[in-house]
Amino acid sequence: MSWRVTEPSPSLAATADAYDAVAVRYAAFARNELDALPLDRAVLAAFADLARSTTAGPVAELGCGPGRVAAHLRDLGLDVFGVDLSPVMVDLAREAYPGIRFEVGSMDALDLADGTLSGIVSWYSVIHAPPRDLPAYFAEFRRVLASGGHLVLAFFESEGGPVTAFDHAVATAYRWPVDGLAELAGEAGFVEIGRMLREPLPGERHRRGHLLMRADERPG
Repeated sequence: MSWRVTEPSPSLAATADAYDAVAVRYAAFARNELDALPLDRAVLAAFADLARSTTAGPVAELGCGPGRVAAHLRDLGLDVFGVDLSPVMVDLAREAYPGIRFEVGSMDALDLADGTLSGIVSWYSVIHAPPRDLPAYFAEFRRVLASGGHLVLAFFESEGGPVTAFDHAVATAYRWPVDGLAELAGEAGFVEIGRMLREPLPGERHRRGHLLMRADERPG
């Protein structure tokens, strides 16, 4: 598999630069975070069970950061690889998890053939995308997923309010109403299977949202 070498948009380049700058500290902070998040692990376990039922190909973690979620998915028995916009994050992921393939790339322009993935995990990776750009991300996710493949989205939930920008620790991010995000993904060809909302834990500022979705059959 090869990857496109494209010039990122100014917003994507700024996000990549911001994560490059904090990558070492971020990786150390996030490495064992799932250990204290049983509900989040339950979502990933449900996704893994569903992804194993689709035999089209591997699972991709898009926006994989330092690789800890991809490693968790591997430990759940999935054939997984990771893609991230930040070269420093990818280097750290490769160093920490040498048995998993990690590549630099943008999740809105994947060098993958149509329908080649069994599943996609987007774990807080579309949070920095301006709302106007999300339809293109979801269209790309749908393109590379096999019909019947599964997508899991983790994001910051707006607690019933509208889409809201906030001062994320790394770069500007957006909180989404769960219904609004589900509707937007539905317009790209995804069917909701389930959702999980959890209240912020100590040290967290915002409610966390999780959507589990299936790629609908392609027309024709």
